[in-house]
Amino acid sequence: MASLKIKKGDTVMVLTGKDRGKKGKVLRMLPERGSAVVERINLMKHFERRSQQNQAGGVIEREAPISAAKLALVCPRCSKPTRVGYVVKDKAKNRVCKQCQEVIVG
Repeated sequence: MASLKIKKGDTVMVLTGKDRGKKGKVLRMLPERGSAVVERINLMKHFERRSQQNQAGGVIEREAPISAAKLALVCPRCSKPTRVGYVVKDKAKNRVCKQCQEVIVG
C-alpha cells in the first residue's frame, strides 16, 4: 500500500460520488484499507439493538469509510482542494500544497 498523503485532522473535499463537493474533517485513517472516515460524509444508517446502555435503540446514522482516492486535501492558505508534494528541509519532511507552495502542518 502506498503512503497516504492525508492524515487525521486534515480538512478534505470529496471528488466523486454521492457526497461530491462536500468538505469535512478526517476523523480516522485506515491505511491498510486505503480509506478514511470523514465527519458527516458517506453517512450510513445503522440499526442499534436495545440494551442496558442504549434503552431507545433504533436507527442511527454513522460515517462509513470512504476511499482515500476520492478525497483531496484542502489547503489551509488557498482554501482549494490540492495535490500534495513533499519538501525535505533541515532533516524534516513536510507536506506542501502544489498550487501555492505553502507548507501544510499536521
